[in-house]
Amino acid sequence: MDDRLVRGKLLRRGYTTGSCAAAAAKAAGIMLLTKIPCLSIDLKTPSGIVLTLDVADIEITPEYSSCAIQKDSGDDPDVTNGCLVYARVSFASNGIEISGGEGIGRVTKPGLDQKVGAHAINTMPRKMIEQELESVCEQHGYNGGLSAIISIPGGAELAARTFNPRMGIQGGLSILGTSGIVEPMSEKAILDTIRTELSMLYAAGHRDVVLTIGNHGEAFARDVLRLHLDAHVKCANFIGETLSSAAEKGFKNALLIGHIGKLVKLGIGITNTHSDHGDGRMETLIACALEVGAPLALLHEIRECVSTDAALDRIRHAGLFEATMSLLRIKIEDTLHRHIAESLNVKLICFCGLGDKMEEVFSI
Repeated sequence: MDDRLVRGKLLRRGYTTGSCAAAAAKAAGIMLLTKIPCLSIDLKTPSGIVLTLDVADIEITPEYSSCAIQKDSGDDPDVTNGCLVYARVSFASNGIEISGGEGIGRVTKPGLDQKVGAHAINTMPRKMIEQELESVCEQHGYNGGLSAIISIPGGAELAARTFNPRMGIQGGLSILGTSGIVEPMSEKAILDTIRTELSMLYAAGHRDVVLTIGNHGEAFARDVLRLHLDAHVKCANFIGETLSSAAEKGFKNALLIGHIGKLVKLGIGITNTHSDHGDGRMETLIACALEVGAPLALLHEIRECVSTDAALDRIRHAGLFEATMSLLRIKIEDTLHRHIAESLNVKLICFCGLGDKMEEVFSI
């Protein structure tokens, strides 16, 4: 896999637990149908990058095959780095069945990627596993079904060092990933990259820039807003630093697009939205809802939510959605005015939901 060169320093990319699970399932599926050990496996990630991964701890029986892929987070600090992600694939009557085993958490609160009670294997990894196993069946002329159980030995212990317990995922880790690739998360490296991309756009003659927060923000800009992204930079969590850099470079207009789970933090003046720099999502929504007349029962409901999308559902059901979002918009606008140079005109579009359920909440 290619490294990222940032000011002379090579930062190594890694791959997600979702990629590990999909690759392990693919290899186990092949071995189940052929009874031949598979020592390495190719996997095309959603980002288009093809991984060639070593297959570990192979077990082949008449009823099932099992193997593991070792997680490699590259230069990104991650508690799952080096862990083994297993897939055990067995025969099923029809279709592809996906579930979790040892070390995979279960969702206990609404508002997350999976329903309450389901194993915390997110939508994109599930899709990757399903596609790989369907392809294996087709290539080997097998018309029946397959069942894949994903597990991470020691996952419950590792999960205690993550936000999973707080988010309502109990008993283990989540299988995550939207692109299949882990980008190095050195703050300096990311900021250097953002500044370099801004410089390149400015040198190319652009004076307006679209800034998105992560893959979901980019998807909303491209697929929902239908924007041309020829002058586009991903700012990740570094909203304040990116806007300041854009102003320093001489840009005139910036359009910031992000999910409410990130942008809500601007309502209390947090301009670096990484969880290490503070959360305050529910507290901000509670403050706004309280100010527009929310009853105590609703405030308690918001406090118990594990995601802003779930909290918005509660607020909408109470008939206070428009008023609460209007106040939040005012608070965010105040933060932008206080932190960003007057020379840069900043517009903002906030959305909620994920995938095909994304919709605009408000704009500034």
